[in-house]
Amino acid sequence: MTRKIAPIHSMTGFANGQAATVNDLAFTLTLKSVNHRFLDLSLRMPGDCDALEVALRKLIKERVKRGHIDVTLYLDRRSKDVAQTIQLNRELLAAHVAVFHEAAKLHHFNVEPNLNELLMMPGVLTSEVAAGPDASRAAALEEAVMTMAPALLDRFNAVRAVEGAALAAELHASMLRLRTLAEEAVVLRAGARETHYERLHVRIAELLKADEAAAAQATESRLLAEAALLVERSDIEEELVRLRAHIDSFIAMLDAGGELGKRLDFLLQELNREANTMLSKTTGGDSALGLRLTTIGLEMKSEIERTREQVQNLE
Repeated sequence: MTRKIAPIHSMTGFANGQAATVNDLAFTLTLKSVNHRFLDLSLRMPGDCDALEVALRKLIKERVKRGHIDVTLYLDRRSKDVAQTIQLNRELLAAHVAVFHEAAKLHHFNVEPNLNELLMMPGVLTSEVAAGPDASRAAALEEAVMTMAPALLDRFNAVRAVEGAALAAELHASMLRLRTLAEEAVVLRAGARETHYERLHVRIAELLKADEAAAAQATESRLLAEAALLVERSDIEEELVRLRAHIDSFIAMLDAGGELGKRLDFLLQELNREANTMLSKTTGGDSALGLRLTTIGLEMKSEIERTREQVQNLE
């Protein structure tokens, strides 16, 4: 039996839908999301919609796990069931008039303020949609919104899944590039290890020949043992083993799908740690092999950083 792969969601998405209540109150519900470390819901609703807000929050939390989501409910002002009122902010208007007169007196202007211009100042006039005559209107609105919300969330998640699939393809390609670099490093490692060992062997022989007293106090086998220890400390075999294991785990997680953002980000931290350790062991080598290994380490770090930027977009 084929195992169903869970979709991978981006944290960026958008969807909106229009509907109406049984008494013909038209409305539009909009969902818009961007990246966030956790699930952060911001709901903008008309008055008297507390119960609807609680129900929407619960539904969204069941269907979305991460991201900052703006949820906005617009009521159609043209609807016959929506009463619209204009409010005058008397205190703000009086303050504008007082400031006008003070400025005119200060600069010796004999003028009066223009009422039309004052009424156009931000906040002086506000329009509001009345909540309605009774609780039945709010109940009808809640029922209509919650009826259409599941399908809207399906479309919202479908948009996020399309972008998530594209991100997953990019991440998979990044892991293949990392794997290619790691395989090249595996091939180079053996040659670099032998080159390092031979260079130390030659250097020890030169020192022994130049310093007879040191030669009398130390056997060549002991010095070669010390040289072997130095070579071992510069060997990157363990780092390459862990790098390839982390890459395989990353690809396996992508193939499984689901909620991956935080887990992949942690795995990339481990990949970066191994790349840093590898660089610390290869930097300073004067052979062509050592320089190429250093270049590979830097390319790995660059690829890992690009991958982390993409992972930040995943749920």
